[in-house]
Amino acid sequence: MGQEARILKVLQRVSGKDLAPAADESLFASGLLDSFALTDFVAGLEEEFGVSIPDSDLSARKFDTIEKVDSYIAQKSA
Repeated sequence: MGQEARILKVLQRVSGKDLAPAADESLFASGLLDSFALTDFVAGLEEEFGVSIPDSDLSARKFDTIEKVDSYIAQKSA
């Protein structure tokens, strides 16, 4: 399973919705995430990818799209 598919799996689990947004679609504008769900999403990403995401990085700007999350995780995994 590719990294974007794994991110989507975490997103679907956190949001409780079986949707597949476009890679560049805003997860917040689409209603899949809000500020409360962001912490659950980040916790799920940490578990799925074995990375540590500091609280200082918890911003909608960094996790707004699948593309941004993919890029962020790639940097953390390097």
